[in-house]
Amino acid sequence: MTTGRIELGPTGRAVAANLKRLRAARGLSLRALSEALGKAGRSLSPDALNKIENGASSEGKQVRRADVDDVVALAVVLRVSPAALLLPMTGQPTDSVEVTGAGSVTSADAWSWANGERPLRLTSEKEREELVEHRLYGVPPWLWPREGKPDVSMTTARLREAGFPIDEWLEGMGATERPGGDRDG
Repeated sequence: MTTGRIELGPTGRAVAANLKRLRAARGLSLRALSEALGKAGRSLSPDALNKIENGASSEGKQVRRADVDDVVALAVVLRVSPAALLLPMTGQPTDSVEVTGAGSVTSADAWSWANGERPLRLTSEKEREELVEHRLYGVPPWLWPREGKPDVSMTTARLREAGFPIDEWLEGMGATERPGGDRDG
């Protein structure tokens, strides 16, 4: 069985370049990084790591994709967020970066999205709804913004004040009222 050349997308190329950059910054050889990953429970040979790094400039070199478990283990061992591997490191927040599935966006938008702060893009006239849905679907309630009160009721109260139909939305999601006025699904 023959396999074709692996074509990496923008995120695969970012992982390759960032792995190479972070490994060098930590002063780790391919072998040392491989050993650290093994101790963390994710075996990747030095050759596999080299092939992942080759994705940064794959001209004539063998390339290996990093799967999500590889990326998370690498982030743990390199002591960075997975976003530090997934997104290009740029000099300015206005620099353009490619995000797989989204195309070109500013570096600031990509990093804010990857850090769970906001959607990658906002649609005019739908910003409020998209921000709320991002918060509700993409961030655990215990990370929702709070103003001194450690429960979800502050967020739902703010959404009601802003005119978002949070009660109808929660009912549509099958959420039920919890003691103290909070809702839970």
